[in-house]
Amino acid sequence: MSDWLQLVARMPQGSYLDPLTFVILIDALRPGCLTHKYVNHTTMTEILGKSADSCMQSFINELVQQSSDAGMIVNGHKTKEMLVGAVLKDPPPYVTLSGTPVERITSFKLLGIYIVSDLKWGQHIDAITSEAASRLYFLKQLKR
Repeated sequence: MSDWLQLVARMPQGSYLDPLTFVILIDALRPGCLTHKYVNHTTMTEILGKSADSCMQSFINELVQQSSDAGMIVNGHKTKEMLVGAVLKDPPPYVTLSGTPVERITSFKLLGIYIVSDLKWGQHIDAITSEAASRLYFLKQLKR
């Protein structure tokens, strides 16, 4: 039996209260844009007109401040930016997270679905068919 240890602002990973505590902490994040929160993901959305200026940098700054106030740190290595829709002649400037530029990507996997900036389904269908072919191969091997 070990002695009790007082934790300042952390919880042992894998404890029973870990998911509940995280949900409570992530619920406090409320930046000024459309936000979708999942178990360990937060997706921020901004809808822009053709000549509108992006406010995403201020939304990110607000999210980082709220996260810091809640005792959480936004992982800059996992943070990505994607422009969805028509290719703009003058895209918005790159956003930064605590002074570091955020990587701008053209596709990513969100909750098992591949989302591509042109909103086409090719990459997602390719991933599904590849996974199905792999599973069929293993079923054939098991049959033998």
